[in-house]
Amino acid sequence: MPSAVAAPYARPMTALGDVATAKYVLLTTYRKDGTPVSTPVWGVARDDKLYVWTETESWKVKRLRRNPAVTVQACDMRGKTTRGNLVKGSARLLDAAETERVRGWVRRKYWLTAPLLVLASNLTRGKAGTIGIEISPS
Repeated sequence: MPSAVAAPYARPMTALGDVATAKYVLLTTYRKDGTPVSTPVWGVARDDKLYVWTETESWKVKRLRRNPAVTVQACDMRGKTTRGNLVKGSARLLDAAETERVRGWVRRKYWLTAPLLVLASNLTRGKAGTIGIEISPS
């Protein structure tokens, strides 16, 4: 007889689906002409939103300044193999304090690699050289 109690490792489903627990996420932004551009990124889920940390002057940030519409999907490190549902959403570029929180979340989730990358980024670009992105599912 199956138990009515959920397994201790079971996670509640969110609007983010597989993206919430994925190690890599395929973030798709849109050019002026509507052409989609996909990039694999690290993502951290918090309160049914996904947070990404990237370079302030990256093309994805420039595209998001024009058009906040995005899609995200769980993927492999290179973004070639995707899994789970495609999640449509809207992105918001974060201020300095919010970006600092995202840096902390990224360092904790990707504890082996991220602390070194964040440190190197801070030394070479300064804190203003990177920005956090909040993605809310629609």
